[in-house]
Amino acid sequence: MTDALKRLSEERVAIWLDDLSRKRITSGNLAELIDQQHVVGVTTNPTIFQKAISQGDGYEQQLSDLAARRVTVEEAIRMITTADVRDAADILRPVFDATGGTDGRVSIEVDPRLAHNAKATAAEARQLAWLVDRPNTLIKIPATQAGLPAITETISNGISVNVTLIFSLERYRKVMDAYLTGLEKAREKGLDLSKIHSVASFFVSRVDTEIDRRIDELGTPEAKALRGRAGVANARLAYQAYEEVFASDRWSALENAGANRQRPLWASTGVKDPAYKDTMYVEELVAPNTVNTMPEATLEATEDHGEIRGDTVTGTYEQARADIDALERLGIAYDDVVRVLEEEGVEKFEASWNDLLKSTEAELERLAPAEG
Repeated sequence: MTDALKRLSEERVAIWLDDLSRKRITSGNLAELIDQQHVVGVTTNPTIFQKAISQGDGYEQQLSDLAARRVTVEEAIRMITTADVRDAADILRPVFDATGGTDGRVSIEVDPRLAHNAKATAAEARQLAWLVDRPNTLIKIPATQAGLPAITETISNGISVNVTLIFSLERYRKVMDAYLTGLEKAREKGLDLSKIHSVASFFVSRVDTEIDRRIDELGTPEAKALRGRAGVANARLAYQAYEEVFASDRWSALENAGANRQRPLWASTGVKDPAYKDTMYVEELVAPNTVNTMPEATLEATEDHGEIRGDTVTGTYEQARADIDALERLGIAYDDVVRVLEEEGVEKFEASWNDLLKSTEAELERLAPAEG
């Protein structure tokens, strides 16, 4: 074992676990990861909950109670998922208190079927914040075009947000603008800005998966030389944008009013291609004030053989831009890639949500008491 996770934390990279289940909570595993592996936050998504609930560990009693009450499947899912998030938030509360609210966070996502409806997304964010009722919750809102005004509204109401499914640099800048606008509105309402937090989840491995597929179709040596470079390059350019925005006069005014930076969060950091080192998206994206949310396999790989070499992002922007430009010259259009990835991202979460609805409905029917 290495001290890689400790060194990563010392580089001011917050380690969050990209997974949650009731078994992880009740077995003491989550508390153990916090205590021994420097985990300071948890992220969830519809796919994670679909997997946890379909495997069934620990959900039988609550499902049975919900079936007896004949609740709708949507209500059942919200009762189950918010219970897990609430319990995880309580386990992480000491971290939240120790870090002044920066870490010790648990994220829960709005219904992905609302991704293109700003008003419904903002309403769902309020409902989730009320249901979970823990100060260390982050409500996940997708960075779709409709998501942007929902982010602003949610932040303006004093609710902390994890913006998810960010792929493009242009959209990321709009996400940061939506956050700052929300803070400005919150300030106008007289809210305490120091209590509002946010992260912006920039997806990494999916970028390589899509671009590598297009590289392999080209098949030229020039194209193949760029395999596995785009995901890291894109994320590094995102960090450059973050540095620019949070060095602005606009930000300074908010910071002086007590506001917190919206940290970049590296998501989708499990390596999809076995040709790449399994810790690549951890080692190559070390920068201050960032979050790396890892599947458990990536967390364990980093602990086992991760090589943390200090900041691997600052000062790399010229090469990162050159890598993206080289792809454009090959005919791999960045704007098309990020458009496809956003559409697919929303579709995948929606499909997981629909699977979750079906499997939960089947369980409620199985456990429903006999009539009479």
